[in-house]
Amino acid sequence: MRLPTESSQSPEPPVPHSGGVSEDEFKAAMSRLAAGVVLVTAHDDEDGPHGAPAGMTATAFMSVSLDPPLVLVSVRTGSRIDELLERQPLWAASLLAEGERVIAGRFAMKGRLSDRLLFQEVPHRLGEITGAPLLTDALATVECRTEQRVAAGDHTLVVARVLSVGLPPAEGGPLAYFRGRYRHLA
Repeated sequence: MRLPTESSQSPEPPVPHSGGVSEDEFKAAMSRLAAGVVLVTAHDDEDGPHGAPAGMTATAFMSVSLDPPLVLVSVRTGSRIDELLERQPLWAASLLAEGERVIAGRFAMKGRLSDRLLFQEVPHRLGEITGAPLLTDALATVECRTEQRVAAGDHTLVVARVLSVGLPPAEGGPLAYFRGRYRHLA
């Protein structure tokens, strides 16, 4: 039996969560999963006298069911958008095109300007069903109604029925997120 020498010993592994992997290991593994980028939006009736638009960049968004048409978005529990979607069941998502990297970055920033000001610079229209902003240059848009909220660790999974779909005449491919950066398909 050979005993390890000091030079052959590896550094201490990161402290694992109760599930056995560290937060850093989990983040590194998940960063290798390419994801589409969407802008989740809603109209906040309680923001000012006429309400205001709200938005958040998300990469944890997916289709769930064809019949009925359902989608899912994962939002950080306690975030502004989580609190809004808890009281406002109508919301929308714009599937971002590769040219919308700046928009994705602006709505992902912590401590950003008010969403009302950000939407002034973004070409959009308001959804007929939800009143939520729908980006004009998105690859597609969906208007949704929340059907279920599921607590999942430090996030909330919001499952929603798709009420309408928009297919703007967008050019190019999707905006993707991979290894911590926005990318486009080559």
